[in-house]
Amino acid sequence: MADLIQPTIRTREQVERDLRRGVPMHLAPGETAGRPTSKPEWLKVRVRYGENFSELRNIMRERGLSTVCEQAACPNIYECWEAREATFLACGDLCTRRCGFCDVMTAKPQALDADEPAKIAEAVTLMGLKFAVVTGVARDDLDDGAASHWAAIIQAIRAAQPDCGIEVLIPDLKGRKQSPRDSLATVIAAQPDVLAHNLETVERLHPQIRPGFGYAQSLELLRWATELHPTQVTKSNLIAGMGETEQEMRAAMADLRAVGCDVLTIGQYLQPSVSWHLPVHRWVHPDEFARYKDFGEQELGFAWVESGPLVRSSYHAGKQYRSAAARLAR
Repeated sequence: MADLIQPTIRTREQVERDLRRGVPMHLAPGETAGRPTSKPEWLKVRVRYGENFSELRNIMRERGLSTVCEQAACPNIYECWEAREATFLACGDLCTRRCGFCDVMTAKPQALDADEPAKIAEAVTLMGLKFAVVTGVARDDLDDGAASHWAAIIQAIRAAQPDCGIEVLIPDLKGRKQSPRDSLATVIAAQPDVLAHNLETVERLHPQIRPGFGYAQSLELLRWATELHPTQVTKSNLIAGMGETEQEMRAAMADLRAVGCDVLTIGQYLQPSVSWHLPVHRWVHPDEFARYKDFGEQELGFAWVESGPLVRSSYHAGKQYRSAAARLAR
């Protein structure tokens, strides 16, 4: 009998590792945490279930695909899906990392779906997309961090829709064996139009909010992208309202520009759950977001900065790319 019971007993470490929400159990606010203050008017979103929303959701469900729009509880899902824009979540829907702001499930992932590139390409075709965004979970369990799978997705979309723009929002590609730079080279060789990797927060808060990543390592990945392919458009994202100061945000923006990042998005942190995610530190006023845009474009020289309370990294991605490409071509 003991042999049958023993495998079901898990250590506290195993329980915490498989926990769905954002931070380790002993650091999470817990069920008794106070609720954040009411959202200001500029953050309130009206739910709109239209025909396009329903059609896109059905396309995803029928092919067993996931979108970060749903997994990360994006506030723009209704607007984007009604406009026939969606961001695919690749490499499964279980992440090997746990970030304090993210609502994507953290657990031991399943094996990669070899048919996923073809399924995503088919969905892009059925949805009539002119610009496809693909993001994905971290896959530290794989030798190359899933780099070859990322390349296969890009190639499949390109083969199915040659005129469709492609943006990939990748993790830092820390695999079990292959170096992150070599894995990045595999992805870039597939020729995405935009190579994105998110810094997410300022240097001081990075160890707390994004413990599985590294501030310097994320910057280095973006630097490598430019070194490997000098004309590659690169992009990153910062989240406001998690405890940073405006001066720290400007410093992070300057760090991104120093490694050659071309496009930047900045948006307000929205706490996915009270019990398991970092609390909202403050609601950032639209005027502050406007200052970030001016600073990034006018003083730092970003080709494009999308900055606003509801902005997310894939929000208006096609428009961002077209605007940035036009400026970079000058």
